[in-house]
Amino acid sequence: MINVSKIKKGLVLDHIEHGKGKMLYQALHLDEVEDPVVLMQGISSTTMGKKDLIKIETDLELDYTVLGLIAPHVTVNFIKDGQRARKMRLELPEVVEGVLKCHNPRCITGVEHVHKHKFYLVDPETATYICEYCDAKTRYE
Repeated sequence: MINVSKIKKGLVLDHIEHGKGKMLYQALHLDEVEDPVVLMQGISSTTMGKKDLIKIETDLELDYTVLGLIAPHVTVNFIKDGQRARKMRLELPEVVEGVLKCHNPRCITGVEHVHKHKFYLVDPETATYICEYCDAKTRYE
């Protein structure tokens, strides 16, 4: 068994669906953080069976839209002085801006550069969003 010690300050991203920890790590650019970051995969969980977990030992502003989009049920624990100071559970964001791309070849966004392209959540069960310009459906992949 591997033991990873408590962190004194920073963030713990818990309840990440097993297999999505690495995707989150890359999407949040955690490889660029100079302070300690630990990604644990396949941890036993009584409620999830297996889960992934990320510990970040620094004060870091995360993109919660990306976090909620990739892992909508993740729990963010804010650690201060070695104790959890606050806890936040994420959900799928209603609006996503500048993260998704429209796959419709006839969409204006494929021809012209659109700054802060928006997508709106239409089906929370399948995490499906529609393009603000052409209503084409897409998902984060």
